[in-house]
Amino acid sequence: MIRHLTRRGLLSHSVAVGAGALLGASRLAAAPAAGKPGSKIRFGLVTYLWGMDSDLPTLIRNLETTKVLGVELRTTHKHGVERTLNARQRGEVKKRFADSPVTLVGIGSNERFDNPDPAVLDKAIKAARDFIKLSHDVGGSGVKVKPDRFHKNVPRAKTIEQIGKSLNLLGKFGADLGQQVRLEVHGQCRELPTIKRIMDVATHRNVAVCWNSNPSGLTGKGLEYNFNLVKKRFGATAHVRAFNTTKYPWQDLINLYVKMDYNGWILLEAHSRCKDYVKPLAEQRKLFLKMLAKAR
Repeated sequence: MIRHLTRRGLLSHSVAVGAGALLGASRLAAAPAAGKPGSKIRFGLVTYLWGMDSDLPTLIRNLETTKVLGVELRTTHKHGVERTLNARQRGEVKKRFADSPVTLVGIGSNERFDNPDPAVLDKAIKAARDFIKLSHDVGGSGVKVKPDRFHKNVPRAKTIEQIGKSLNLLGKFGADLGQQVRLEVHGQCRELPTIKRIMDVATHRNVAVCWNSNPSGLTGKGLEYNFNLVKKRFGATAHVRAFNTTKYPWQDLINLYVKMDYNGWILLEAHSRCKDYVKPLAEQRKLFLKMLAKAR
């Protein structure tokens, strides 16, 4: 058992950032792997909306069946991995993953830092800290957060600065626990030039960008330009949709990840409800591997 847990520990520690992203947590670092560019990219699942109705044992079993061996647990879903868990329960969650081939990539929170009300902002920062502590306790490597939106009568520059400064606070807190803070490209702030401006404020090396495959990533000067705006700040996770349900240029995106020799998780965040997701998820993995092989 000790040998098995040690192997799993090494696997969970191998989650790392993309090229150029610097982490403050040594547990996220991975030794360079031999092979073709893109050989370190792995495919996983966000429990939204596929997997949201599964309890944790069922979810882990289904991921093992599909060979999709990484998961970001979106908060409020049936898996029950929430801030309310006590120390014993957190230890049980950690052991479940340690005893399986599935890596807990992290926690997907819904916290955002755009609100001009100081009380609301403070509450969001406190909640995000709680999620960072939760991820640490259950064996994850980071927490997803959101920038979100702009507000009437509040200059955009002020909101951008507020979000960036909030991320710096969380980045420092997370670094002390070996947890990366992952800013999802989301909401009214999803335009990539806006994300770059936020990250220009959020200079802490433990704050990273989680690409979210929005249509906005294709606007302006196009996918490659927008991708390059923020790729130096990519973290250990990126989100995609079901590859066969949208017109997004998935092969072009995978090509860009391979070109930069990304070292992290590309996670499926489906946008359709699917309770019986085992077969569709296995099919998505096949599509991903096919694109990955073509990109190499």
